[in-house]
Order: sequence, then structure tokens, then C-alpha cells
Amino acid sequence: MNQEIPKGKSNLNNLDKSAKAIGMGGNLIPNITNEKYRQRMEKRREVQKQRLKERDKEKGLIIINTGQGKGKTTAALGMGIRALGHKHKVAIIQFIKGGWEPGESLSLRSFGDQIKFHAYGEGFTWETQDRNKDQNLVKLSWGKALDYLKDPTYKLIILDEVLIAIKLGYIDEDEIIKGINSRPDLTHVVLTGRGASKKLIESADLVTEMKLIRHPFREQGIKAQEGIEY
Repeated sequence: MNQEIPKGKSNLNNLDKSAKAIGMGGNLIPNITNEKYRQRMEKRREVQKQRLKERDKEKGLIIINTGQGKGKTTAALGMGIRALGHKHKVAIIQFIKGGWEPGESLSLRSFGDQIKFHAYGEGFTWETQDRNKDQNLVKLSWGKALDYLKDPTYKLIILDEVLIAIKLGYIDEDEIIKGINSRPDLTHVVLTGRGASKKLIESADLVTEMKLIRHPFREQGIKAQEGIEY
């Protein structure tokens, strides 16, 4: 038996199909007069207005940045800067990094008490060489994260490299999911790190996978450079 599609959902689907059919414009639409092009883009604008009007819900999002490529933390911090620009409070907890002070921490100091930055880790596993200590630091990080997740005054919580902590077996993903789901309705949470599990991905609202294509460290032997990698 076919399940009836809700009217609102059906309308959204139709609007999305219309937007795709009309296209983005530019030189992607060849052999069209300027007047026809203007009419087409006018139609696209009206469809876009309707798409935005139909999507009027608000909720705190669970966002995952994962994959083998670079940029997971950088993308999360960019979101943090955006929130700070709108005068919202942001908390960043780094679960694995922390053996050195990154440039992000230095630059974010200018926002004062609007942002809280915590790095309890002591670096990579091959640097610390102490599983018990690493695991205790992860638990300390998660305890601090829970404090912010319970505080409705924080708009965005970034759990940097928490996915690595889960992958290493230092903390259970069910505990993370439970803690995140207990947050206030409009609090956004970003989780970063490689190897997000299927369960975590299914619990999220937005998931981006960074794909590695080339890397200067591997192909050219270029070291991590100040202002780029840290």
C-alpha cells in the first residue's frame, strides 16, 4: 500500500524539481536570447522565494564534518566565527588536539567571554603514548562539553575531533548522542573528525564528507605550516 505524501512535502518536492529544471543560469544555458534568459531567471527567482517561504522551521542542528580530507575543523570554526559575528555565544572543546596552542585559539581571544575554548588533550596518540591518560582527558573534555550543552545561552557547541575519540574507543557514541539530544531546542552542535559511524550520521541533520585528493605532506614532503595547518 502506497503511503500518501503530505501536501506540504509534495509541494516542496515540486518546487525543488522546478528549480532544478530552470537551472542556475549563467553560461550553463547556451543559445538563449538576453530577454529569454531574463524571463527564465525571473521565474527561478519566484520559485526560490517560494522554496524559502515553505521552509520556515527552526531547530538546533546536529552537524558532522567527517572524511579523510582536510578542512573539518576549519569549516566548524568558520561556523563559529559566523555565530560570533551575530553576537551569539560559542564553545569549542578539542578532544584530541591540545599539545600545542593553535592559531585558532590565539585569534579567537579577541572575542573575549563571547567564546570559550578548551583543549584538554595532549596531542596525538603516538605523542602521548598513554592510553589511560588520553581516555581520562577525553572524559574531562566530555564533562565540560555537557556543561555547555545544558546552557541555553550558548548558540553553538563545537566538539572538535570527538569522532576520533569515539573511534579510538575512549568514549561511547551512544553517550555522545544522548548528551547532544538533551540540549536546548535551538542549540547547534558540530562534531568533527574522521570515521563518523552510520549511527552518528543517521542522528545528524547535516553531514559533510571531506574527500582527500592531494596533500602536500604526502606528495611533496612539505611540513605543516603556521597559519595553514595550525
